Amino acid sequence: MTPPLIGVSTSITVDRPPERAYVNTAYLRAIQEAGGIPVLLPPELDPAGLGALWPRLDGLVLTGGGDIDPVRFGEERHSATSEVSPARDDLEIGLVHRALADDVPVFAICRGVQVVNVALGGSLYQDIADQYHDPADSERKPLRHSQTEPRERPTHAVKVRGEGTRLGAILGTLELDVNSMHHQAIKTLGQGLTDVAWAPDGIVEGVELADGDRFVVGVQWHPEELVARDPAARGLFAALVGAARGRTRR
Repeated sequence: MTPPLIGVSTSITVDRPPERAYVNTAYLRAIQEAGGIPVLLPPELDPAGLGALWPRLDGLVLTGGGDIDPVRFGEERHSATSEVSPARDDLEIGLVHRALADDVPVFAICRGVQVVNVALGGSLYQDIADQYHDPADSERKPLRHSQTEPRERPTHAVKVRGEGTRLGAILGTLELDVNSMHHQAIKTLGQGLTDVAWAPDGIVEGVELADGDRFVVGVQWHPEELVARDPAARGLFAALVGAARGRTRR
């Protein structure tokens, strides 16, 4: 069986010449270990190039990176918002809509889950520390979501809704420890998304499309850094590649 081709969005340098498109190799290893072939999709890919590549792709991974321009969800820029690339926003938001239209499986990670949310009309906390308050205790400070520990080290727990959720079924557990490297998070959910996992302070850590027939799963942590030690992390990439294989057999 031919391995499925998985499109992988890349980061891009902002205001740091020379301009570079790049991606952490942990994503590429995780996809290949799950049986897929990663195909990089840089922000500067022109419409003709994307048009030629897209019909060949069987799945999509939206990766972490810089912040989304808040104009995309109707807000002015917070002082903490940084590394904004209009070209990357254009590409990735467009990829979400293409994937939904063509039923291409999507696995969104960190920034990626925020991209899916914004593409579907949702909004973000531009800076958790400044803008977010735990709804269970408004006086309690949120967790430290931008860890200083090594990337492969989990730093906080996540609870998952188990009843009928795709994410719960993939992870095989309703509570797990994850790493955390973000300062923004989902505020209002995009149309059709449902939140299915949360940090102890109430920050949304996992979403999926309410339409269970389509594979759209997003997590706020970085499972690509955890695959060496965590079966749940490996399961996420295996599920994406499995869904992509299913698409190739149609």
